[in-house]
Amino acid sequence: MASVSSNTFSNFLLILLAISFHINSSSAGRNLAQTTSTEFIRTSCSTTTYPRLCYSSLKIHASKIQTSPMLLANAALNVTLASTRSTSTMMQKLSKSHGMKPREVSAMQDCMDELTDSVDELRKSIDELGKAQGSNFGLMMNDVQTWVSAALTDESTCSDGFAGSTMNGELKTLVRQQIVKIAHLTSNALSLVNSYASVHG
Repeated sequence: MASVSSNTFSNFLLILLAISFHINSSSAGRNLAQTTSTEFIRTSCSTTTYPRLCYSSLKIHASKIQTSPMLLANAALNVTLASTRSTSTMMQKLSKSHGMKPREVSAMQDCMDELTDSVDELRKSIDELGKAQGSNFGLMMNDVQTWVSAALTDESTCSDGFAGSTMNGELKTLVRQQIVKIAHLTSNALSLVNSYASVHG
């Protein structure tokens, strides 16, 4: 009877060890995959104009990106689109502020128009990037690159509207900080799109 109990206990211990080993192996596998993904993002971002911003904005998406240049470019475009949309919303709220000079009101309106165009171009880029494959890959990637470049131009035009000493200092600083950030994100996204296009072109 004692030997039966002893065998049962031994089997139970073996099962526990096997389960524990499996859990630890799975966890180690996940950690290794996460480390590989973040390293891939860091290396890819090192070729962009603003590598620190690139890495900090994309590392939270490491599990989705894994080591795919296409998913990396897609994530960069989506992060940029989200930031551009939130900046556009902020500008709409600011434009309703009282006490703005006519030149400031005009610059705000122009900037919101530019950001609306930028959002549209980034959205089209994301849609097209997802479809780019086969014999039309090069042509479709050209469209993506053109739209992201246009979005970057729109953002620069918006920022230029707030140049000059006639602008309210606080308003000018606030707007330009936001626009510079999305312009940097857009520049990084364009760089990652270009890398993807060159690798798979």
